[in-house]
Amino acid sequence: MAYKSLADCLHDLEKSGQLKRISRQVDPNLEMADIHLETFARKGPALLFENVKGSPFPAASNIYGTKERTEYIFRKEIPRMKEIMAVKGNPMMVLKHPLRFRKVPFTALNALPKKSFFKPPILHGRTSIDRLPQIISWPDDGGAFITLPQVMTLPPGSTNPMHANIGMYRIQMSGNDYIPNQEIGLHYQLHRGIGVHHAMYNESQEAFKVSIFVGGPPAHTFAAIMPLPEGLSEMTFAGMLNNRRFRYYWHKGFLLSSDADFVITGYIQKNKLKKEGPFGDHIGYYSLAHDFPVMQVEDVYHRKDAIWHFTVVGRPPQEDSYFGHLIHLLAGDILGSEFPGIREVHAVDEAGVHPLLLAIGSERYMPFERIGRTYQAERPEEILTQAQHLLGKGQTSLAKFLLIADGTHHPQLSAHDVNGFLRHLLERIDWKRDLHFLTNTTIDTLDYSGSGWNMGSKVIMACAGKPKRQLSAHLPSLSLPEGFSHPQVAMPGVVIITGPKYQDHHQGKKDMLNLSLAISPKLVDTHPLIVVADKSDFTAKNLANFLWVTFTRADPAQDIHGVDSFTKDKHWGCQGPLIIDARIKPHHAPELIRKSSLSSD
Repeated sequence: MAYKSLADCLHDLEKSGQLKRISRQVDPNLEMADIHLETFARKGPALLFENVKGSPFPAASNIYGTKERTEYIFRKEIPRMKEIMAVKGNPMMVLKHPLRFRKVPFTALNALPKKSFFKPPILHGRTSIDRLPQIISWPDDGGAFITLPQVMTLPPGSTNPMHANIGMYRIQMSGNDYIPNQEIGLHYQLHRGIGVHHAMYNESQEAFKVSIFVGGPPAHTFAAIMPLPEGLSEMTFAGMLNNRRFRYYWHKGFLLSSDADFVITGYIQKNKLKKEGPFGDHIGYYSLAHDFPVMQVEDVYHRKDAIWHFTVVGRPPQEDSYFGHLIHLLAGDILGSEFPGIREVHAVDEAGVHPLLLAIGSERYMPFERIGRTYQAERPEEILTQAQHLLGKGQTSLAKFLLIADGTHHPQLSAHDVNGFLRHLLERIDWKRDLHFLTNTTIDTLDYSGSGWNMGSKVIMACAGKPKRQLSAHLPSLSLPEGFSHPQVAMPGVVIITGPKYQDHHQGKKDMLNLSLAISPKLVDTHPLIVVADKSDFTAKNLANFLWVTFTRADPAQDIHGVDSFTKDKHWGCQGPLIIDARIKPHHAPELIRKSSLSSD
């Protein structure tokens, strides 16, 4: 669907009964976020807040609030885009299937950015930062944030839009030490696209110009978060996905999106940092205040009848979860060319996305063992190389727990069937051999489970071959040490135990030692995984709780323990069950807690 604007998309959703207007005045301080969260939780419609307190502009959210609505918005483009992405990942497909892919080169060529030569819609009016909807989503947020920005930068000396980087990096508009209407904070890491430009400008005398787009056709927002193949620009991708070229316009030396609802222009102050945050983030905890770059605001432009586009993030699933769904739909066909041997990957949303990555690889080399009428790898070999590749490239490099299985003789195995994948792995994994740690490394800046900010460890858990055990769904007989209680089975093979309150690292290790000494090594035959949590009943209640608690509250190097553990030639393993200490630690960021419950009625 070739939308010319955000309003065009909202009109389409309203015609099909997928949008609700809220005409009463709504407070952007927590109330709008609360309505959004309630609506999303019941799989409700997209929302248009027509009367935002303190702002002349309406605001829209929950546009991508269901899988079905996300697919509806891009319903005409998804099949065509899948073909384009497939060809981008493997150009030889055009030669093998020339008729099927005959339109692909023309589609890409016709999607190149288009320069506007006449005054574009974005230059209808000007406003100021404080007149924009000042949306605060969580009680302890440091101020109002832009949650769906498209941040556009160019390298020094370039005016070519094909050289632009457009990324989604949250923007703090108010609070902390920012000078009202003059400064805003940008949250980005130096290894991301904009960070590369930042480093280039630090070596240049040229001012670091930034244009921030908000709204516009939905494809523009999605292009800012899509992990694109090398050589495919965000503007071109947005044009292809929207079936309409990305319009841009030069004004006062800044590149503007002609069709955006708002554009904020300004300069990154190269040697100036200010505290940005806290911010209620998508892992389900606050990201705390840290020093980040500051942007000096020049102008704020808006189109006629502009609509502010926002979302609310928190413990997943949330609206941004369906970005991941769309990415999987579009990019699935290029996975094999990006990561040879990998059949499927799944960043698990319920575990906060980055903390847990499931992958299915392939063992193609000897030695093999005969199992029935087929031959399977005896142990993980090639999939370990594939796992290292995943941890060394792009978004998958943010994974903290990477669980990979050989899928060569298991066509039915799916990384998106999380329960089935975990059962498959726990039936086969050998804790003595199949754990591989990366210590003293960087982790996602939003994850505070490690030894310091942006510091922690990773672990690869790999499995191949035939089952080694039969998992049990029954609670085993356990004699627990003092302070441990209420064991429960979360799923076959997994026991959750309530542990004593975590005091410090020394006491934490002592607690785990006491537990490991009390557990029989033979328990590994039926229950190979034990998780220690603050509340076992909450953690074992459902799969989502188990995933969130276990993988967001544990750092592999610090919090993985085991029964009859050993170290041999610098390799750590255990004879009995693996134990993950998923208790809340003093250095963890606070959990997001809502303090009110409102209805959109």
